[in-house]
Amino acid sequence: MSMEMTAWHALYHTTQAPEERRPLSLATLRRIGGFARPHAALLGSFLVCSVLGSVLAVATPVVAGQAVDGIVGGAPIGVVGGWALLIAGIALAEAGVGLVARWLSARIGEGLILRLRTAVFDHVQRMPIAFFTRTHTGALVSRLNNDVIGAQRAFSDTLSGVVGNVVTLALTLVVMVGLSWQVTVAALVLLPVFVLPARRVGFRLARLEREAAEHNSAMSTRMAERFSAPGAALVKLFGDPGRESAEFAARATRVHDIGVRQAMLEHVFFTALTLVSALALALVYGLGGFFALRGHLDAGAVVALALLLTRLYAPLTALAHARVEMMGALVSFERVFEVLDLEPLIQERAAARTVPEGPVSVEFDRVRFAYPAPDEVSLASLEEVAQLEARGGADVLHGVSFRVEPGQLVALVGSSGAGKSTIAHLLARFYDVDEGAVRLSGVDVRDLSFASLRATVGMVPQDGHLFHDTIRANLLLARPQASEEELWEALRRARAADLVAALPDGLDTVVGERGYRFSGGERQRLALARLLLARPRVVILDEATAHLDADSEAQVQEALAEALAGRTALVIAHRLATVQTADLIVVVEDGRIVERGTHVELLAARGRYAQLYWTQFAQPAGGQAADGSYA
Repeated sequence: MSMEMTAWHALYHTTQAPEERRPLSLATLRRIGGFARPHAALLGSFLVCSVLGSVLAVATPVVAGQAVDGIVGGAPIGVVGGWALLIAGIALAEAGVGLVARWLSARIGEGLILRLRTAVFDHVQRMPIAFFTRTHTGALVSRLNNDVIGAQRAFSDTLSGVVGNVVTLALTLVVMVGLSWQVTVAALVLLPVFVLPARRVGFRLARLEREAAEHNSAMSTRMAERFSAPGAALVKLFGDPGRESAEFAARATRVHDIGVRQAMLEHVFFTALTLVSALALALVYGLGGFFALRGHLDAGAVVALALLLTRLYAPLTALAHARVEMMGALVSFERVFEVLDLEPLIQERAAARTVPEGPVSVEFDRVRFAYPAPDEVSLASLEEVAQLEARGGADVLHGVSFRVEPGQLVALVGSSGAGKSTIAHLLARFYDVDEGAVRLSGVDVRDLSFASLRATVGMVPQDGHLFHDTIRANLLLARPQASEEELWEALRRARAADLVAALPDGLDTVVGERGYRFSGGERQRLALARLLLARPRVVILDEATAHLDADSEAQVQEALAEALAGRTALVIAHRLATVQTADLIVVVEDGRIVERGTHVELLAARGRYAQLYWTQFAQPAGGQAADGSYA
């Protein structure tokens, strides 16, 4: 590898590595060793190949020098041909070793990426909902992509480079000193002229690269927000296209300016390296030629020294940047380990149970709950803040107790922020209670296995979320083994079969981002079909018809009646007309149950429920209620 190419290689990795000054962490190194242990055999073979490649790289100039001496000394053609064949053999061997080393490097690096990515993905899946409500999604995805790849670089590039370059440097110095210590010392005089500018320019390029990356990231985030369906609608309603364009153009212009500076800096650096390379070779040939003419050095030795010069400066340049590369890789490991070290608040117990067979009852027993503190569920780096708060929130629920008998429908009503959705989230075990218990058929949900809880409890939120995939894939999420007939049966019961059948691609129609190719009512019916396919014994409906028009609500209500038949149900509703037939209505205010009873009983009590009802239906006090009674 030429001096220029080696310098470019070092500069590239410098721009990819963060400028860190922290000391090496032994704990981090031990954990890295744990991840590398399954690849120990491959790693050992890789290092052997790196050393062998370094030996072959130094051997070529030595053999070339011998060949030149043979030619100058008038050696037989057979001898000179033998040297030529040996040089060719070394080149072939070096290429073969390099190929094997690259295969081993790819196996190790990709294997490490696989282990780290799956470890982070599996760990993040176990995190509570509170983690996802606080975390910046882009920062989390970056851990799975950029940081994992940065960590992989420690094995595939940096480690092999350090080992190979140290061996190459040692062998080269030994051979050069053996040939001529005077020429070797003279060649080293130019070393600072070569290495120091490389480091300086490397750090300047790194700063420019990071600044460009920040601007590109900001532009990507802006495009992602503006190009999504709701974002585009928001801009069209309230945004100023001129201002949007100007702000985007300002970022793009800065990236343009940085690109020009990078191009000029790289060109100047490349020109300087070419000049230094020429000066170094001139020095070797001049001083070596002088010694050769005086009879102190063979012509072949001069040629060997010139060829070895590239083997001397190349590893020195790479090693000058090795610490920067290694620190960058270690920082990436630490950022990955930071996520893996965040313990999920919701844990499955060792002897987890299953929900008993048959219809399921739901019981809230003196439940008190406050949302966890940010530092319990998140990381400052994932929220892009300096420090997370250590204090938790105030109590959201205060001694909530009620029971839903098997097959009953219980409605939760009350003001916004009263704690209704929190009750639903505790039942699904998105969070754990602080005091009291939530039970399914008498078993505390904390004692249940996650699989049993998922199979028992199903939920339809206000906005039935759909992944950017086909209708089939979105339905099969609930029951991967479902047959074609079962899919259509679920759609029919959700009043969505005609809708899907009318689509050109049917079940294989892609729903679009968040399902925005369908109306709100259509998305809700598809979400209900998914629920029906899952066949849960307990159903939670969290404002499932809150944002629908009258026609869509009527269709969804029909589907809901089908979904709730024979199941224990907990329904949260602001539209009281949808819960009048509930077996029990529980009124929640400020985290407390203030009333409970049937629709008729609560109207007759003239309490909070009656106030909510009369407000919605504009019924003046003393007027006739919908059930025929008088207030």
